[in-house]
Amino acid sequence: MARAAYCPRQLYYVRRDDGRSVPPKARERIDLAFRYDELVDAPDRVLRRLPLHRSPAAYRRNLDRLRELGEYDALVDPASERGFLSGKDCHGTVHKVLESGDGGSNESDGEQSPPVPTLVSSGEPPENGVWEPQAVRAVGIAKALAWEREREVPRALVEYPAVGVVREVRLTTRKKAAYRTALRSARSIDGPPPRVDDGRCDSCEYAGECGTRRRSLRSLLG
Repeated sequence: MARAAYCPRQLYYVRRDDGRSVPPKARERIDLAFRYDELVDAPDRVLRRLPLHRSPAAYRRNLDRLRELGEYDALVDPASERGFLSGKDCHGTVHKVLESGDGGSNESDGEQSPPVPTLVSSGEPPENGVWEPQAVRAVGIAKALAWEREREVPRALVEYPAVGVVREVRLTTRKKAAYRTALRSARSIDGPPPRVDDGRCDSCEYAGECGTRRRSLRSLLG
């Protein structure tokens, strides 16, 4: 779903090559999401050995801010880890499922709060919110969890553990519409979709065989 939202042609190549494995360095960064409590007070010498996107001091500051969140305890001790969800329209890995309030109640009606699925990213977050493909994937895991639990799941979290930042994704009308668009795109692919040939291509592993024009730094600078 995330690839369909990012570039349908990339999804075509990934399906063709069955390229679903996670690179080792990305896997190391994802694993950091399961070590927050260990790393929040870790010394510089420990943090320098890790594949972080921030300096040790900046990373500790971010984890300190994360520790102030009401959901921090659930993030470090989730109800489930690295599970598989099978929804009505999509399926895939959910890195964590948080039981909000540790089984607490909704103050207004006494019902148990909805669970919160999390998606862990090995990369950098944008300045605000999350990247659109990640938002689409977050909506997908929330919908899959809602299908399995037979209850509404109104939000998900995206974790950026190499930065020490967690962002919320609400299932708004706009985000659900983007999810449906990506779903239709993924279902309709039966051959190479049109090339996009824009800034997305610079970091795509299939750019060479796709035939997009990748301009050199010298040409960009004139």
